Amino acid sequence: MEIYNLPEKPKALIFDIDATLYTCPEYAHEQIDAQVRHYAALNGMTADEARKKVADFRRKWAAEHGGLKISLGNLLTSFGIPIETSIEWRKTLFNPADYLKRDEKLIAAIRKLKEKFALVCVTNNPVEPARRTLEVIGIADLIPRIAGLDTCMESKPSRKLLETAMGWASEDIGEEVRPSDCISVGDRFDIDLKLPIELGMGGILVGGAEDVQKLPDILA
Repeated sequence: MEIYNLPEKPKALIFDIDATLYTCPEYAHEQIDAQVRHYAALNGMTADEARKKVADFRRKWAAEHGGLKISLGNLLTSFGIPIETSIEWRKTLFNPADYLKRDEKLIAAIRKLKEKFALVCVTNNPVEPARRTLEVIGIADLIPRIAGLDTCMESKPSRKLLETAMGWASEDIGEEVRPSDCISVGDRFDIDLKLPIELGMGGILVGGAEDVQKLPDILA
């Protein structure tokens, strides 16, 4: 876990979902690879050819952008796959219930955090599969607000998604929530934390649910 610029009195936590609110490398990998395999099938390529094309693009993009990473949704737009198509793929190509299960320790931690903070999820999955993930791990009722790929038709890092999350947090607590009132929690610095920190939010880089379970003590 790494912590960046925590606000003195935070009001809202903005959570990534995948590989943040659960720990299952197999499912995190499958969500990416299922789309790459589907792209390969549609374009007459082998899965390995498509994987190489994606890996080559990521390396080139990182070299041209100071080593930063690019989300798959944004990468696919460069292959001629619009966000609208990515949304439909992500709704049908993988199922969280095949990989995940209810997490009682996470539920207890999120319940404690909800007593002090507005909680919102921001994800590069569409809202529907993201909600299914939260249902499987047992926290859908604790974090009902999800800003997804189909909310603003943008993939993270996205200022619009963060502004949407802050607006919902403001509604939940009945007062304005600014970037300096927020902490972004995620497993990827470039995708989940870099932009929020630049906007003035705090950031917590986690390695999965076990780190999230520690947050009630860290943010006490």
